[in-house]
Amino acid sequence: MTSRVLIVDDNADLATTLRDVLVSAKAEGDSLVVDVAESGESALARAKETGFDVALVDVKLPDASGVDLIRPLRDASPNSEVVLITGFASMEAAIAALRAGAFAMILKSFRPDELVTTVRQALTKARLQREREELERRYRAVVDLTDVVVIALDAQDKVALFNRKAAELAGVSPDAAVGRDFVRAWIPRDDHARLGEALAVARRGRRVQSDIETGFVATGAAFARRVRWHLGPAIEEGGGEIVYGIGIDVTERRALEKRAADAEALSAMGTLALNLAHEIRNPLNAAKLQLHLLGKDVDKLSPEAETRASLHRRISIVGDEIARLNRLLSEFLELARPRGIAREPVHVGELVGSVLSFERESAEARGVRIVSDFAPGVAAIGDTEKLRQVVLNLVVNALEAMKDGGVLTARVAPDGDRIVIAIEDTGPGIDPAVRAQVFDPFFTTKEAGTGLGLSIVRKIIDQHGGDIRLDSELGVGTTVRVSIPTGR
Repeated sequence: MTSRVLIVDDNADLATTLRDVLVSAKAEGDSLVVDVAESGESALARAKETGFDVALVDVKLPDASGVDLIRPLRDASPNSEVVLITGFASMEAAIAALRAGAFAMILKSFRPDELVTTVRQALTKARLQREREELERRYRAVVDLTDVVVIALDAQDKVALFNRKAAELAGVSPDAAVGRDFVRAWIPRDDHARLGEALAVARRGRRVQSDIETGFVATGAAFARRVRWHLGPAIEEGGGEIVYGIGIDVTERRALEKRAADAEALSAMGTLALNLAHEIRNPLNAAKLQLHLLGKDVDKLSPEAETRASLHRRISIVGDEIARLNRLLSEFLELARPRGIAREPVHVGELVGSVLSFERESAEARGVRIVSDFAPGVAAIGDTEKLRQVVLNLVVNALEAMKDGGVLTARVAPDGDRIVIAIEDTGPGIDPAVRAQVFDPFFTTKEAGTGLGLSIVRKIIDQHGGDIRLDSELGVGTTVRVSIPTGR
């Protein structure tokens, strides 16, 4: 191991003597490099150029005070120590030197063994500081490289450590997170009490708290992710209590579990639905036929025109409700019935364009302008009719969201081995409180909606091995992006 000592003294004879003493006393097998500087300016230049482990600095130099030189030297060469050499040292001078960061003061009447012992102690401290810093760097590198959330909270639940994954989820830099109240900044209000209690138990009970699941809201995010925490206490230097938390992002897992549960429930209902579909549609068709006949009979009567119009309105309402029930039954069967998909070439741009043409009249009636942006020659292997149903549902949803007019933008573009279809609207946006539920069966914000349209869309996209993502901002609009593999 090579150690470097810097002697700062304008007395050349004394500097030579100090060098000889140190070199002769070095342990066998160690390597010692001793540099000499005759002034404060040259000492700082040498420190910046080569660094040092220990500096022996005369208190009185031609251009500087040795005490004033301590901090600049240590800044130029971090994790180093400075030993002052003086011919006279008062108590006040010694205290000032220690406050400035000196390791020790040696009077010029020192004995060689006293000098050697002091320098060795200073070298040991400098080496330990460097080793500690290296260990901290390695520890932080491991913490940052891991794909789990790692945090450390002080006794007031303020952030003392935030790794890369935590910063990524929180939407801030690690440095910006330090010092902030973790619970208040990123944990949903409903989970404050539970996580706060778990942190208190971890500190008080000195034991690990496992499997505590809470929300985690990124700065500016619309919805909370789900994180499962393991909390453990630690006593830091100085007696401060730190709680370390390791969090695993289980958002996707929870979503997949919910989708699996929904699929299982729908599958279980599928057989029942198929058996009941015929029995339900028979009375629906009969009721629709009777309504048609009732309308004919009303026209044959001779009540006042206003009375006939009122009766026809009621007949129309009942007819609309029967049609809604029939549509609900069809959509439920589509969702519950396990059917495969066709595998055929699909020109995605042409498919989306045909849907837009079909809905153009409806868009114009609503005051909606349609904009299309299709990359040429984009094709995939899939089920044409099912993908058409996906695009139609998304376009109809976008149009219905823009009751007061707006712009509907449809984009088709390749993305590596996938194709992305994006449908954007300039409607009111979706409330963040319900955004995570929009793909759930029977969930709807429409007065006459069945709540199955987006569920069917997601099922079809799942069958194609793709994924669907919804981004929305209140007052700005909503964008739904569907990504499917080309399938080639």
